[in-house]
Amino acid sequence: VQLVESGGGSVQSGGSLRLSCAASGITFSAYTMGWYRQLPGEQRERVATITNVGNTDYADSVKGRFTISRDNAKNTVSLQLNSLKPEDSAVYYCKAALPINGVPPYWGQGTQVTVSS
Repeated sequence: VQLVESGGGSVQSGGSLRLSCAASGITFSAYTMGWYRQLPGEQRERVATITNVGNTDYADSVKGRFTISRDNAKNTVSLQLNSLKPEDSAVYYCKAALPINGVPPYWGQGTQVTVSS
């Protein structure tokens, strides 16, 4: 199983980025996909999730600015980041999870997003 993130980078406050995660080795359409972020020394926090049927949920801090989407034909999940703020700076991780108790999720290696003021 591989989850490979791309699209991170450095932008100024107010700018935009689009993150993508390409999945392989899983039945992608069965998985809830999510984006999480983490700062050094802090816990990983949920940013956005999208279920296998397309229901989305967002952290309050990103509602109205970030949009998660998935393409089951291409086995990809994306996160559009708009109106970026310095506090959005973090390593962003892609997660794939089955809605089954006891089945561990898969994680990508992360991609850095840095927003300067």
